[in-house]
Amino acid sequence: MIASISKFEIQNGLEKEVKEAFKKRPGLVEQAKGFVRLDVLSPLSNPAEIHLITYWESDEDFEYWHRNHLKESHINIPKGLKLVSKSWELTKFEHISS
Repeated sequence: MIASISKFEIQNGLEKEVKEAFKKRPGLVEQAKGFVRLDVLSPLSNPAEIHLITYWESDEDFEYWHRNHLKESHINIPKGLKLVSKSWELTKFEHISS
């Protein structure tokens, strides 16, 4: 199993709207082959930063989803959203234990 952590920081004060969009997301990832779980987190020390942690049965399952989901999964993203330049990061981890 792998965990994928995607991080980005909101630049233009739309934190509340972005967080609400995640609460109302279409839930398509749950139907993806190999998907295990999704957590959406925001640090108390920086509420404009969002971390998406997804767990997958394999890296291949994650890569397929990552390359093929963008339009449908991001339908509720607030109009006008701007991210802090170069704040987006993606890191994949081997899941060892819970």
